[in-house]
Formats: sequence, structure tokens, C-alpha cells
Amino acid sequence: MSIPAFGLGTFRLQNDVVIHSVKTALDVGYRVIDTAQIYENEAAIGQAIAESDIARNDLFITTKIWVENLSKDDLITSLKESLEKLRTDYIDLTLIHWPSPGAAISVAESMQALMEAKQQGLTRQIGVSNFTIDLMQQAINAVGAVNIATNQIELHPFLQNRQVVDFANTHAIPITSYMTLAYGEALKNEVIQAIAMKHQITAAQAVLAWAMQLGYAVIPSSTKRDNLVSNLDAIKVTLDEDDMMQIASLDRNHRLVSPEGLAPDWD
Repeated sequence: MSIPAFGLGTFRLQNDVVIHSVKTALDVGYRVIDTAQIYENEAAIGQAIAESDIARNDLFITTKIWVENLSKDDLITSLKESLEKLRTDYIDLTLIHWPSPGAAISVAESMQALMEAKQQGLTRQIGVSNFTIDLMQQAINAVGAVNIATNQIELHPFLQNRQVVDFANTHAIPITSYMTLAYGEALKNEVIQAIAMKHQITAAQAVLAWAMQLGYAVIPSSTKRDNLVSNLDAIKVTLDEDDMMQIASLDRNHRLVSPEGLAPDWD
């Protein structure tokens, strides 16, 4: 099994806004939806999917277990609640959203609980998010690299996270990039704008294509139909070696997401 290269992110989208985004995305061809327990939008997404005419087996749904639910006693119960909200019998991919603050719950305990959820058929694949090299090694020790479908991390032209990526690649763990457009900062960059102009594409398409050509899955979000269509068309874009090198040169370890009390000691 593998992680689809392109999907819809739903962070910060709730209620009617997320319903509209998901319905529009499904209408224009999206089939991958990324959510999380802490986004508080699983029920709205479940409604949007139920009101669409897309068969469940044509969709790939990812959710993430919140830190309060990482213990072996709570993880599966919380995942079943997510299933009810999403109106589905199974999740395609379930991730640990953030490592347990202060390592209150071990990575091993959470990963083994995820494996149990997989064995029960509640989720088809499992993985991690916001994991450092050390945390990935702990996850590998717990369940084996073969059972870790992805590490979903902040990754964009200004934070290319090469140490984590290299470690993941060594163990054949795919990377999912979130915040790929750097909250829109990447779209204003002159280098990226020049590449977009050269190929007659949007700046967003240039960045998304860059990430996918490096082998990363991407999950950009939007509430606008035109942007949803345009972003999805990034799948068709191919950048040349010079383009890739220019974007590689933009890395400056510019991290946008590092919540106090949740963030691990970053590599």
C-alpha cells in the first residue's frame, strides 16, 4: 500500500466552510482528504462525503490521533469516535499527530496501539506526524519501518527538513509535506514566481510540483474552487533540474509551526 501523492488539507476549516471545501474538492476530482481529531471537523467532513456521490472505496481518508488519546487505553476508543464522525467503517491512514508532551506516553505504547487498531481493521495504514529522527527511530523499534506509512512534517521551500527526510528515506518511510506553500509566503518569492512565469503556471503549482518531484505527498487546502482546480493540476507539472536547484537554494530553516508544549526538540 502507498500514500497518494496529492490530497486536500482541512486544517483550520470547520463547519460550513469545510463542508463546502470538501464538496467542491470532490467535485473537481480530489479523492484524498486529510483531517485530524483536533481540527474538530471530522463530523462536517463525514457529512460532506455522505452527501457526495463518491464511493467510499474511491476515497483515501487520513486522520490523526490527538495527544490526549495516545495511551493504549484511549487510542482505539478515540479512533472509533473518529470513524463515527466520518461516517465510515475504516480510516485509510491514521497518524500520531504530535508526540506525547514530555514523553508522558511512550512512542512504543502509541504505535503498538495503532498496530492493534490496524489489526482490528479500524485503519488500513498507520504512521506518524511531527516526528524527529529520534522519535522515528523509537517508532521503528516499536513496530518496524515497514509498518510506518509516512511521517507528515512541515516541509516547504524555506524549511526543507533534509536530516529528517534523509533518515526517513534510509528506512523507506515516505514523507508527507504539510504547510507546503508556507502559509502563502512561498507564493511571493521572486525565485518561485520566475519559475512559474517560465513554465506559465501558478506559483502554487511550482511549489507543489517541486515537492512531489522530490517524492513527497502534499495536502494543500483551499476554500476556492479555482484554487482547488489549479492546485490539483500541479500533478501535471514537471520542473527541470535548474528549477529544482533554485528552489533547493531557498532553504533557511524557517519553521512556521512549533507550538509550545507540543513541539519536540527539532533536528
